[in-house]
Amino acid sequence: MFGGAGGLIEFRAGLLASRGFAVLALAFFAYDDLPRSLAQLDLEYFEEAADLLLRHPKVRGPGLGVVGVSKGAEVALAMASFLPQVVATVWINGTAFLHGNPLVYKDVRIPPIPYHLEHILITEMGALDNSAVFADPRDPAYRASAIPVENIRGKVLFVVGEADRSFNSKLFAELALARMPPESGRVLSYPGAGHLIEPPGSPLCGISSIRGTPRPVAWGGEPQPHARAQEHSWQEIVQFLEQQLGPAATMKL
Repeated sequence: MFGGAGGLIEFRAGLLASRGFAVLALAFFAYDDLPRSLAQLDLEYFEEAADLLLRHPKVRGPGLGVVGVSKGAEVALAMASFLPQVVATVWINGTAFLHGNPLVYKDVRIPPIPYHLEHILITEMGALDNSAVFADPRDPAYRASAIPVENIRGKVLFVVGEADRSFNSKLFAELALARMPPESGRVLSYPGAGHLIEPPGSPLCGISSIRGTPRPVAWGGEPQPHARAQEHSWQEIVQFLEQQLGPAATMKL
């Protein structure tokens, strides 16, 4: 699952499928008949997707893994906190609190921390720097917006780019880890890596256009350390998923 751009983005799912994993690339807004914009995160939608995948005859189960980037990482952490079938979560440069949109699940509603759009900065290249849009999550006023990671039963791998220009993902990873059960999470933190940590060979995307913004958005990162982060984190992600879900199936020719 990807973030604020919405739509369906499938390249990471395809790469994992080529390694023998059964993968579902999941859109949750701005695609087909889904809402064009994100008003709230209805966790029952994601639960339905998890159950659909687990019912597939070629999916081994009984648990599944979730990989999320940015807003998708926020969703992934919420799924790990509420859904027992999620046993492995890969969180890439996300948050540990609800931001901008509430989360609803059955009789639970988690209110969001509002975006402070008045704090957007414009870089020298004319891109939007959103690093100041996110309020300090350590403010006691935002305690109710925390994702209840203390309920996580599986394992979480946090992947952090320390040069992320979207938000302080390292802080969010550390705050989540501090509230999680012992030995349930691990942080991979990469100096010089930006927000969009993709599989190896992907070019550094330091600035790009995104649906719904008037200007391109700055994502951060420096070419060499970002490339090294992509190479190392991909190996760690695949190993983590194999450890938690069991070895991926090998294709028989």
